[in-house]
Amino acid sequence: MAKITYRHPNGTETVVDVPVPNTVMRGAKINNIDGIEAQCGGSAQCGTCHVYVDEANTLPLPAMHESEDDVLYGTAAPRRATSRLSCQLPVSEEIDGLVVHLPETQS
Repeated sequence: MAKITYRHPNGTETVVDVPVPNTVMRGAKINNIDGIEAQCGGSAQCGTCHVYVDEANTLPLPAMHESEDDVLYGTAAPRRATSRLSCQLPVSEEIDGLVVHLPETQS
């Protein structure tokens, strides 16, 4: 189980416990968090689960795959250095405390 914080564009935060094995995207969906559409269901094809990992993050996240990198160039919200697809961020105890910022739009 990992505690994940989803920061909404208006500044509010939703903090949830996400069971292992899930992804940050799936954690948002099972907890009914607005701002993650996940139209492709987690196959890294649509970009509608785009998040910004908090700039202060020091938790170990997996390296970005080439396919994720490609999809991030077509997201509705601007890509940043901290952009990731939340479907590509597996939940583990090592990322307990992760903070992600939701973009203004996903589509």
